[in-house]
Amino acid sequence: MAARVKLFFDGGYSPAAGMATALVVGGRAEIHRDLGPGGSMAAEWLALIAAMRAAHALCLTDALLLGDAAAVIAQANGTAKCPPDCARYLETFRALPRPPGRVRLRWIKRTQNLAGIALARTPI
Repeated sequence: MAARVKLFFDGGYSPAAGMATALVVGGRAEIHRDLGPGGSMAAEWLALIAAMRAAHALCLTDALLLGDAAAVIAQANGTAKCPPDCARYLETFRALPRPPGRVRLRWIKRTQNLAGIALARTPI
């Protein structure tokens, strides 16, 4: 795959459907639903973990991971303290293999997040 690819990620939660994640890379959306009980923060972490796994699997050089969960991104970047109930997600994220080159993780507005848009448009 090409260098400097943007990978959009988003996690969502509803009491009726549970957690779900969405990834968009190269214009292609991948939605995963029925991820079990949890909450919105856990769903965002699962989406970030899935994004890093996808970046590695696709060998994205200089990957740019984009999401709208400011708290999760700050925790993953080490600029905010991770709450104890999310520590296992942070540990998993840090232990993941990285794709070649530099990996950047950035916050974007919800309206710019293609994964969030895809997740919102997908029926439950």
